[in-house]
Amino acid sequence: MLCTAKELLKDASTRKYGVGMFNVVSLDCVRAVCETAEALKSPVMIALAEIHLPYAPIELMAPLMLAAARNAKVPVAVHLDHGCSFEVLVKAVNAGFTSVMFDGSTLPYAENLGRTKEIVKIASVSGTSVEAEIGHVGGGEGGTEDSSPELYTEPEQALRFAQESGIDSLAVAIGTVHGEFKKTPRLDFERLSAIHKIVSQPLVLHGGSGLSDDDFRECIRRGISKVNIFTDMSYAGSEAARKALASGKKMHCFEFTEASRKTMDEVVETKIRLFGSNGMA
Repeated sequence: MLCTAKELLKDASTRKYGVGMFNVVSLDCVRAVCETAEALKSPVMIALAEIHLPYAPIELMAPLMLAAARNAKVPVAVHLDHGCSFEVLVKAVNAGFTSVMFDGSTLPYAENLGRTKEIVKIASVSGTSVEAEIGHVGGGEGGTEDSSPELYTEPEQALRFAQESGIDSLAVAIGTVHGEFKKTPRLDFERLSAIHKIVSQPLVLHGGSGLSDDDFRECIRRGISKVNIFTDMSYAGSEAARKALASGKKMHCFEFTEASRKTMDEVVETKIRLFGSNGMA
């Protein structure tokens, strides 16, 4: 069933589990997430990142994602991830996405706040949930390669931003990085606890691929309600397809993408169980 992120994350925050948000770029990705969520009776979010639009145009992906969400037997929110341009954000809202993220984290505070408030105003007309980011998570999607401490989210600034912007959820920077980690991450859990103590909106963890299971559990214990995943799932799917092709067997294109989907199923199942959302739908 199609629902908003606000609905999903309110329940996750109350019941102390994490909702997995999985970026999707194809039918195989969508099926892997939605079918696995159904099997595990888990709420879930499927997302399309603005950076992936050259490979997965929103005009083609939106109908697919929305149909999958509506037909699912569990709550599914359809989300735009890391929307940076006003045009794409409006396009997602008009297409029927039930959640959008405006990423103004590389902008000066005042400009990030001002643009976020504009998106909240537009999204409110259709009841679309809005996520924003304060501080900055580095890596491929975030605009910088590193996640240095000076870019981490400041608790008092997070409180002010959350109160003034009108957002439904807040992405925070505590030491994660989009994509693969180049070195073992050291997360600032005390900072996360301090933010959670004063910010009432559900908190979001970006750059989750590469963290240990214990890191994920501790983040959720300390207030994270939504966890973004793409790299782990994407690399697992491509490796399965590579192995299928390397077998030397003559194959239709859908046969090796099916091998990819089945492997992505396994990653999604592992994450859902790790985040504690199985059985919560």
